[in-house]
Amino acid sequence: MSLEKMIDTLKLTQLAGIIRKNIILSIYYSKSGHVGGSFSCADILTFLYFAELKIPDISDPNRDRFILSKGHSCPALYAVLSEKGFITEKELWKLRHTGALLQGHPEMGIPGIESPSGSLGQGFSFALGVALGAKKLEKEFRVYVLLGDGECNEGEVWEGAMFGAFHRLDNLVAIVDYNKLQSDDFCENITSLEPLAEKWKAFGWNVIEINGHDFKEIAFAFDLAKKIKKRPTCIIAHTIKGKGVSFMENNPEWHGSRAPTEEELKLALEELEK
Repeated sequence: MSLEKMIDTLKLTQLAGIIRKNIILSIYYSKSGHVGGSFSCADILTFLYFAELKIPDISDPNRDRFILSKGHSCPALYAVLSEKGFITEKELWKLRHTGALLQGHPEMGIPGIESPSGSLGQGFSFALGVALGAKKLEKEFRVYVLLGDGECNEGEVWEGAMFGAFHRLDNLVAIVDYNKLQSDDFCENITSLEPLAEKWKAFGWNVIEINGHDFKEIAFAFDLAKKIKKRPTCIIAHTIKGKGVSFMENNPEWHGSRAPTEEELKLALEELEK
């Protein structure tokens, strides 16, 4: 059976739509949160949790691990974990509330969360350690970590890139959510990352570039990564910040500066329904 036939793109698209609606609703109720980056990685997380990761049980020591290094985009991960049944939908509506389970960055104690994200770059370091540990213990599980493009300004990321290649961590896949925007402006106006693919290649990584909103391309990349031996893989996923809502797409204002108003929520939900 071909890979294309194995991937139910319609189902994944529908799931991603539900996840985006729950993202914006949770941020609306919290009155704060990062909409743009949560929307840009929603398709990648949907594919990971509904088509890629092997997690028969969250306590299974041989389960695949996913680490969200760009922790401010946790509304997307929380929405996915809710669809998977790890947390209840009611918890989403209490995002960032005092004493609630779900805060502005992932924390230990939340079902399905493997690591707190901490400062940008730390989640990547954690994922490298988990992948190396799996190698040392001769475990077969795979490790996936999602980074932001602004996060790739951090020196810790490039130290980690050297570490991953040196230890030949072919059980590790780093995904860069390359939406071209970071906190204050477009990446090219802050610290340009280009040529990004060549940088990762120079550090010894296998590199695959894809459209991060095309499930067929996402599926191809993860399938190819499994065939690469003796070096880790970096998937550079070209995405759109705010993907799915026209007035949010490629708009720096929606990085995380504010939550939608009631009218903006209504318009966004109407677009996502389509």
